[in-house]
Amino acid sequence: MQSFDAAAIVAATPWTPLMDAIAAGFGHDGSSPDRHVHDLPPVDGATGNLLLMPSWRAGTAIGVKVVTYLPSNAGRGLPSVHAGYLLFDADTGAVRASLDGDALTTRRTAAISALAARSLARSDARRLVVCGTGQLAPDLARAHAAEREMEHVAIWGRRHDAAIETAAMLTAEGLPAEAVPDLADAVASADIVSCATGATEPFLRGAWLPDGCHVDLVGAFAPAMRESDDDVVRRAEVWVDTIGGARLAGDLAQPIEAGWFGEVDVAGELSDLVDGAPGRVADDQITMFKSAGFAGADLSAALLVADGFS
Repeated sequence: MQSFDAAAIVAATPWTPLMDAIAAGFGHDGSSPDRHVHDLPPVDGATGNLLLMPSWRAGTAIGVKVVTYLPSNAGRGLPSVHAGYLLFDADTGAVRASLDGDALTTRRTAAISALAARSLARSDARRLVVCGTGQLAPDLARAHAAEREMEHVAIWGRRHDAAIETAAMLTAEGLPAEAVPDLADAVASADIVSCATGATEPFLRGAWLPDGCHVDLVGAFAPAMRESDDDVVRRAEVWVDTIGGARLAGDLAQPIEAGWFGEVDVAGELSDLVDGAPGRVADDQITMFKSAGFAGADLSAALLVADGFS
């Protein structure tokens, strides 16, 4: 059995090939059931989650990711999300590889966002706002910057010192990054707003969004979590990675429960965009992509890694 650490995963998943592998994965005969989400006993008063995400392709591979989400880790200076991934041979069922699930998750999640933005962001989008300072935030900036040359990358977080650290890391890599204290100001001149937080209350306001903006919502994966307010959803044409996952995430689950938004109001899924569906149809249109994560993308990324080292 092969074992791949974070460094090996990063080396084997350059952004554009990873996006292309995820896109190509939709053409395979396989299945990715909706993720299983289970509540864990509270730690320091905060309830965490255990997520199970299986996927398989006929004659190729079987994969499963196990994820823990513990928001109490923020107070310990630890990531809130940890994960492990197992890759199996589809014919024999034998374990083929184990992979660092944290690196696999951040890489594929950022790649999904940038892949969707190929169709949903304006072609001249050059100003990015990243909301969040966790382990996913830098990769979101890197993935979007791999698709288009950025003029400005604003980093906002509830802890401004953490935003400063994240911006400094990206600046050292050559990106024009800056920590910003005022989110409304940053959003007012943004072309793309990408959010990756553990928020349970909306912090992104639809009233702030300029015409032509693309909103990428990544962080809130459970019904009680939410990053955007109702006006974001009302103003935007809404796309999702998968209907099954997105309807369980608060940014859409809460409007659906309230009764003013339904699955029929979703313009389409990432697979539709990959298949050539028109995404953005006007420069002044506001678009929104809700990403809850799907196991097929994990499998595509894991195969890219394992096949690259075989």
